[in-house]
Amino acid sequence: MDVLYGVHSVEEALRAGRRRFDHVLVARERHDERIAGLVVACKQAGVRVRQESREQLTQLAGTAAHQGVVAMVRPQEMLAIEDLFEPLMPGAARLVLALDGVEDPQNLGALLRVADGAGVDGVVLTERRSAPLSPVAVKTSAGAAEHLRIARVVNLVRALEELKEQNLWVIGLDERGTEDYDRFDFTGNCVLVLGREGAGLHDLVKRTCDHLLRIPMAGGVSSLNVSTAGAVVLYEAARQRRAKAVGDAAPSASKAKKQKGLGS
Repeated sequence: MDVLYGVHSVEEALRAGRRRFDHVLVARERHDERIAGLVVACKQAGVRVRQESREQLTQLAGTAAHQGVVAMVRPQEMLAIEDLFEPLMPGAARLVLALDGVEDPQNLGALLRVADGAGVDGVVLTERRSAPLSPVAVKTSAGAAEHLRIARVVNLVRALEELKEQNLWVIGLDERGTEDYDRFDFTGNCVLVLGREGAGLHDLVKRTCDHLLRIPMAGGVSSLNVSTAGAVVLYEAARQRRAKAVGDAAPSASKAKKQKGLGS
């Protein structure tokens, strides 16, 4: 069984409906509307709820940051790379995030939260030398990990090549990149690849990329933390996609208005 802790994490796991819950433990010391609502949601989902002391929850979670809620759940099922070939929205351009050895669980969790907010179609993680989808990562993601399609792969280069065969451009983020991220067109099918903390992309991964982008830095530091850099670029991609969707819809609306005027 996996341990989930934190109100957001448990709430979102319940809401997503992908995990099989064994039971949820709630601290006896907590008596508030948020916990009461969570208990009601558990009962509606047929999940057992027990009260325990905060100390017992801390021992089970391995941290005091559990907010008075700990859940025992089945491990989240990982997908294969083929499961990410199709977009979430039929006919829409695909946006995939691939992580090349991100090892800090808090960075992983922060990136998953950003990916969910930016509307990515899926996330690719490597099986080796990368942070697991641990309780810390899930807690940091504020439950976003429960809503994302996440694939684990043995060989990231091979996975990227397979995505290329599905007509996705592979875009690496690197401080030595030749193009500024905000000058790149993200409105098509693309995979954004982020590298390891400190070391960046592996050489083979870098050579697999179709484009290498950089974030211009005006100060004395040469790069951003990987989760911050990911947020900057993913939300630029989301902004471009929203702008394109509005632009594509405007001519259709104008045409319909003209047709209505002609028929009146």
